[in-house]
Amino acid sequence: MNATASAAQATGTVNSDPIVRIIDLHKSFGPVEVLKGVDLEVHRGQVVVILGRSGSGKSTMLRCVNHLERPSRGTVVVDGEVIGYRVKGHKLYELPSSAIAKQRTKTGMVFQAYNLFPHMTVLENLIEAPRRVKGVNRDKAVADAMQALEEVGMALKADAYPGTLSGGQQQRVAIARALVMKPSVMLFDEPTSALDPELVGEVLNVMRRLATSGMTMMVVTHEIGFARSVADEVVFMSEGQLVEKGPPSQVIDAPLHESTRAFIDSIL
Repeated sequence: MNATASAAQATGTVNSDPIVRIIDLHKSFGPVEVLKGVDLEVHRGQVVVILGRSGSGKSTMLRCVNHLERPSRGTVVVDGEVIGYRVKGHKLYELPSSAIAKQRTKTGMVFQAYNLFPHMTVLENLIEAPRRVKGVNRDKAVADAMQALEEVGMALKADAYPGTLSGGQQQRVAIARALVMKPSVMLFDEPTSALDPELVGEVLNVMRRLATSGMTMMVVTHEIGFARSVADEVVFMSEGQLVEKGPPSQVIDAPLHESTRAFIDSIL
């Protein structure tokens, strides 16, 4: 990893206002370069929606934010910490997996698939990570879990098993599971794409409430109505690059770039 320049930038900015800084982010899978030098800042309390065609690098960028994907080059800073690395001088040294797991508690990740443990109740799913990763005692973990379930409207299902829930209910539980870790930023990777159309609304409503509460959010989605009504900033990606960004009134309703216009026209 060519880390010297990125480390210098990162150490100069860890106390700056943005809660997430993505600096010159590159990611390759073998000979295929998926991200080609992405720069992006997300400020505390912002909702940033990321749009783009399949294969544009949206999800890969999001996964680099919490180091589920290791950048080939570039730096990600979340809440003052360079993710995945220790900074010494102007160099980056990769952290052990245990330290990276601790850093990931800053970022709550919600995937397309719910990834709930089927043999555990809803409540047990929620208290697993706080107890194992953060060492929270059971009583505190249960109290926090019930509060998170209340936030997503699933408290009455605490003793249910995931297999008895609808897809929308399972995704709301997955959101609660991320919230219970008290993250600095929530990452949503197409959270409604696997849902039947009639279940999409209940998940988007939970996300709207989180946005209203001031939660910092990065959301990969094709839900243009959600982006228009909730996003502070919309980012359009194409072929691994950030092509256009701005408020929804610009990027969605009056895009400047031809590739953005073509994409918006194709999904409206």
